[in-house]
Amino acid sequence: MSNLSQNEQKVLVATTAIDTLFEKGLIFSGMKIGLGTGSTAMPAVKRLAELIQEGKIQNVKAVATSFQTTLACEELKIPVFSLSSSEIGGKLDLAIDGADEISADNHLIKGGGAAHLKEKLVEYNAEKLVIIADESKVVNDLGTVFPLPVEVIPEARLAVIQALEILGAKCKIREGVKKAGPVVTDNGNLIIDCLWEKVDGKSPINPLLLEDEINKITGVVENGFFTKKLPLVFIGKADGTVEQR
Repeated sequence: MSNLSQNEQKVLVATTAIDTLFEKGLIFSGMKIGLGTGSTAMPAVKRLAELIQEGKIQNVKAVATSFQTTLACEELKIPVFSLSSSEIGGKLDLAIDGADEISADNHLIKGGGAAHLKEKLVEYNAEKLVIIADESKVVNDLGTVFPLPVEVIPEARLAVIQALEILGAKCKIREGVKKAGPVVTDNGNLIIDCLWEKVDGKSPINPLLLEDEINKITGVVENGFFTKKLPLVFIGKADGTVEQR
């Protein structure tokens, strides 16, 4: 019986998802694809590049969700375009990405890599969304263990924190690693990480409603709830299997 590490689960699920999507005809020559950010998305980008190098698909046009993904695509010879370029036209056939939390109804928290603004732009404008994750990302309640990221204009940080606290969140400006001071996003903004405490063992929030409510706060650019487009989810497990749901 397998006992895969978390990293091995990520490679397994990424490879399985890309191969399955190719076999089902959801990855095809001439397609426009959104490519996500993070440690699970990167193996998927590499597997896609292998299909291109093997000649199984051609003329794929990618939209990357971060500088990290753009650099990976450049290294792997995957052409990258802007979502608003004439080649893409604002719409994608498919987007594939990881997630930080996945609920039972396939609602998500994303943004552990501070790229959720571009991820949401790409993924909400894709005909189909595919999420790949290891089994540790599956949760009962969103936002009570992994913090919800909220991207804010720097000048608005205090006012936004006060508004988020009214919604019951415990807030913290995300600090950089190997960098003094706060994380600065690809868009020049800051990240406020938000957590909610369970009440009687249950989450006190409704992510479907809160996604819109948080975005109404002046100074908020975007938050990391993804509830408006339900994805096809692939989950890699320690026993070497991959669940689809």
